[in-house]
Amino acid sequence: MNKDAQMRAAINQKLIEMGERERLKDLLRAKLIECGWRDQLKAHCKDVIKEKGLEHVTVEDLVAEITPKGRALVPDSVKKELLQRIRSFLSQHATL
Repeated sequence: MNKDAQMRAAINQKLIEMGERERLKDLLRAKLIECGWRDQLKAHCKDVIKEKGLEHVTVEDLVAEITPKGRALVPDSVKKELLQRIRSFLSQHATL
């Protein structure tokens, strides 16, 4: 495992241990609903299903189809806020 992967694993472990990961997930969920991301992605899912036909779409196909758009639709402000929260958490718990 390279150094970056080790650092990510250590950060993730610390986030989990301290319960911060769940708080960040809850915050992200709320922010995405608030900005309409969830509704946009839901509409995109419906479009994909209409286009391909319900009988011809598996969950795996749908996930593969909507994931890139889902990531692209996350507002920069939400990404920045989460990154700031993670940085703040790490600076408070710098014993990684």
